[in-house]
Amino acid sequence: MHNGHVVKVTRSHADGSYELLSGLSGRFYVLATGNSFRQITTQSFYAGKLDDVVQNVTLEPAWVRQQVIVTATGNPTPQAQVSAPVSALGFTDFKNRAGMVDALRQLPGLNVVQSGQRGAITSVFIHGGNSNANRVILDGVPIEDIGGQFDYSMLATTGIDHVEAYRGPDSVLYGADAAAGVIAFTTPQGSTPFPSLLYEGDGGNFGTYRNQVQLGGMRNNLDYYGAFSDLQTQNSIPNDEYHLITSVANLGYDLSANTGLRVIVHQINRATDLPGTYAFFGLSNDGKESDQDTFLSSTLTHSFNGAWTGLVRYGLVRKREQSEVFYPAGNLTPDYEGGNYYGNVVTIRGANGYSVTGQAIMNYSPANYGVYPNVIDNANLRDDLYAQTNYTLSPALVLTGSFRFEDERGSEYSQAYFLNDQLERANYDYNGQLNGQLNNRLFYTASGTIEKNDLYGTVGAPRVGASYYLIKPGKGIFDGTRVTFNYAKGYQEPTLLQQLGSLYDFLNKNGGQQTVAADHISPIGAELARTYDGGVEQNLFNQHVLLRLDYFHDEFGNQVESVGAALIPQLLPNLSTAQQKLLEAQLNADGAYSLYVNSQAFRSQGIDAELQYGVNANIFVRTGYTYTDAVVQKSFTSDALSPSFNANFPNIPIGAYNPLVGARPFRRPPHTGFTSVTYTGNKWTGVLTGAYASRSDDSTFLGDYAGAPDGSNLLLPNRNLDHGYAKLDLALTYQVGRRTQFYTQLNNLTSDQHIAPIGYTSLPFNFRTGLRIALGHEPNQ
Repeated sequence: MHNGHVVKVTRSHADGSYELLSGLSGRFYVLATGNSFRQITTQSFYAGKLDDVVQNVTLEPAWVRQQVIVTATGNPTPQAQVSAPVSALGFTDFKNRAGMVDALRQLPGLNVVQSGQRGAITSVFIHGGNSNANRVILDGVPIEDIGGQFDYSMLATTGIDHVEAYRGPDSVLYGADAAAGVIAFTTPQGSTPFPSLLYEGDGGNFGTYRNQVQLGGMRNNLDYYGAFSDLQTQNSIPNDEYHLITSVANLGYDLSANTGLRVIVHQINRATDLPGTYAFFGLSNDGKESDQDTFLSSTLTHSFNGAWTGLVRYGLVRKREQSEVFYPAGNLTPDYEGGNYYGNVVTIRGANGYSVTGQAIMNYSPANYGVYPNVIDNANLRDDLYAQTNYTLSPALVLTGSFRFEDERGSEYSQAYFLNDQLERANYDYNGQLNGQLNNRLFYTASGTIEKNDLYGTVGAPRVGASYYLIKPGKGIFDGTRVTFNYAKGYQEPTLLQQLGSLYDFLNKNGGQQTVAADHISPIGAELARTYDGGVEQNLFNQHVLLRLDYFHDEFGNQVESVGAALIPQLLPNLSTAQQKLLEAQLNADGAYSLYVNSQAFRSQGIDAELQYGVNANIFVRTGYTYTDAVVQKSFTSDALSPSFNANFPNIPIGAYNPLVGARPFRRPPHTGFTSVTYTGNKWTGVLTGAYASRSDDSTFLGDYAGAPDGSNLLLPNRNLDHGYAKLDLALTYQVGRRTQFYTQLNNLTSDQHIAPIGYTSLPFNFRTGLRIALGHEPNQ
């Protein structure tokens, strides 16, 4: 295809090779199809009259979805050849949504936890791993905070073309933070030979409105894409307004047929209220968080010949956050400290049937070190340089080598708490990889990496994987049987807060050397992960049905554990009771509600299952289920400290801040799942989705001196404290003429109030309805 017109047609040979000769210059793309395969369009590329350009095309089955995956090997690889458990979503899977949070619920092995309503902090737990153990990639650049924390609520669907989720450690390719998995987002490129403009605007309940505009196209050596969106909502509880502005630009320029430069920029400005755990107080806190984030990916690619390619990428991350509490919301109530601000008297009920009634502390009074207004500024800055080269010796052997240098800087500043902490880490990664295939049956990957981290020194990780077709795909009822196996190790760097709040450093500075020696407390270091997984993939009924089953067994060791401020005095027995009380008050006043130590270990094993069914040309069904059996094997708060108790449940030990040994890690339900039914007609398109989770362990975190005014606690037993939920959503689109669509997005159809963890209020039924208009035309029209 050239400028939207067919200029040459051919058929591939028996070995899959093909050749197209046009005699033209400019921008092209290849459109390919075949019997029982879906029509595929490649990305556009530039070629001169005498240029020879290699374009590899991977066909997809007509009825099920097997895409080209990048996260598994670092190179575009058909999903049917990848041994690692990777799933992907395309733009059509989240077309009417405003944000990526609910889209991520449609991926197996991912448990998405949003602590509140739209705009609230959102975390993702992969296969039972911690939420900060995931590397988050945008156009090849890691964008999570130092140490892996990332709030997915900041990601609008604006400027997102597709997303991949790799389940399991992949520190070999992505370095630190890829200890449990990788979630990679990709920006769309301009693809029309003329300027194409798309506007959509909608409104809904809870004061919600959204406007979005996108512009894209290509001309000669240049392709371009730009997008802007503005989302505003008030949510359903007081002081919970949310505002999100997203701007995106993607420019690609082909210096020649074999050399290309691409620059992509995402700018995110967000402001959200901080109502806190509304269900614990019956009141909203009066706070606000503002974020100004810039992500840049600049990539130079070159093909030396058909077998040897390389790329160099520079990534820039500038994340700045300001959080503020304006005044001490709550009821000034006399207590053990003379008086602090508490919520209303409420009854807290857990999904496990236990309940407690009382008042929880919301804010400390100025007399007890509370400062208002209280502003904290945080910054996470990263410059990332990545180089990769690939050489194909034969289909049986592809060599990949890569190098990464990242300079990370973090800071935390608060005038009220006298904080002005800064750190910098310069990290180096060296990676080598072999992959290939034999007889189109066996596909393998073997790789290793060495990282030199500024904080914890040199670490290494291997990864091996293989998949083998016992029966090749065909037109039979039971053709296409594939088995897979993977083994990998990963590592995780601590967050800024964990490094600065090291329990080891604190005890050594406050006379706790004896405790450090007795409890084997060490400096903050790397967290470690290891996984085995294996599975089977089966095509059924002439590839109308695809079934995947995967077993995983993960070990997470040397994990960083928080030790609440109320527990710290127990570790300094040399202090008097009065000194211990003063120390705890000062820790809270300084914002150090917890200190941190590498002391936790847990195991997670289970099964992922995914089923795709192409019913016919109009209906596609996709469903998934994950069983996760996670158990804590080691914990500082269990081993060195005593568990907490509530006098209302005197015989039940409670993990106030961390799960106890033998229990499940918090917020990791054993059963999660999703369903998606898509109907595509001439005029109507509809997508019905469901996301499901069983009960999970958690804590109210309202231990001694954080609960009732008399100093008692409002803790509930951890087991099954969080409710299970079923979240049902419906997206509808109606085509009016060639350029206009009406659409609506209906969320939480049953108004399930238990989607968020205990203490947080979930957003009830909500909707947005709007209009989508496409403008643009062919040059000759």
